[in-house]
Amino acid sequence: MTLRLGYGTNGLTDLRLDDALGLLADLGYDGVGLTLDHMHLDPLAPDVAARTRHVARRLGALGLGVTVETGARYVLDPRRKHGPSLLDPDPEARAARTALLVRAVDIAAELGAHAVHCFSGIAPPGTGAGPDTGVGTGAGARADAGTGTTAAGTTAAAATATATAWHRLTDALGPVLDAATRAGIPLAIEPEPGHLLATLADFHHLRTLLGDPDALGLTLDIGHCQCLEPAPPTTCVDEAAPWLRHVQIEDMRRGVHEHLPFGDGEIDFPPVLDALAATGYDGLTVVELPRHSHAGPDLARSSLGFLRDAAARTTRNEVTAPC
Repeated sequence: MTLRLGYGTNGLTDLRLDDALGLLADLGYDGVGLTLDHMHLDPLAPDVAARTRHVARRLGALGLGVTVETGARYVLDPRRKHGPSLLDPDPEARAARTALLVRAVDIAAELGAHAVHCFSGIAPPGTGAGPDTGVGTGAGARADAGTGTTAAGTTAAAATATATAWHRLTDALGPVLDAATRAGIPLAIEPEPGHLLATLADFHHLRTLLGDPDALGLTLDIGHCQCLEPAPPTTCVDEAAPWLRHVQIEDMRRGVHEHLPFGDGEIDFPPVLDALAATGYDGLTVVELPRHSHAGPDLARSSLGFLRDAAARTTRNEVTAPC
């Protein structure tokens, strides 16, 4: 299969969006992971419809595919990172996040995106999950396999609080999944270290709670697999295949949630790319380096070269030829 590579705009925040898209096209990328944020297609701007049409024309002219990503840190609240979340105790605050995701689906439809990315958020204190420590805290991380009991020291009250968090998540996602169904664009939720939905097991828990809706898919971050999944990244790719709708990729170390440039972590990438090829996944595989905008253009260039070299050492992958 041909590996379709993209780069995330959350790693190019020092560039104007038109310039960032032009850079990626010139380098030879196939697409972009477009984070809706104040500096790059602000979803709350009064002229967002006109701006979206402009971006759609720009993407088309450059021949770039797109995934819409929704991980902007302060787009809704200038004081709380990723706040409010889908798990906020305040129903109106949760509704604000839901409305943002519904708008993201509408923007994605206008752009011709192949998926909309989202995540659960960190459960607030008292609802069963801890801070972003790089260790899973969701249902899959807390359950003691085969016993039906929670992890050591977890009280019945804490288990009830965790159930409350999952209820909030499923309730808040309902309108977003309805919008995704109408648009024909999958909602690809990402297991995120430290969040309620932190692992692949948590994703399957959510699927079960929601009744396995067709519109719900998975964003698989390869680095997160290395960070906290019990299985290696290649096995994670194999197991995620039926639900794979978006892929993010970067290097990472075991137990440390830090997105690293390729070669700075522990991942062996040729087998991972082989595993992706075996799934038949034909969406974008997007480089995710959100804390490296200061070196964005250089890292976009070197990341593409690294992944092309890694793909050349696999048995299944082809890559788009350099421009």
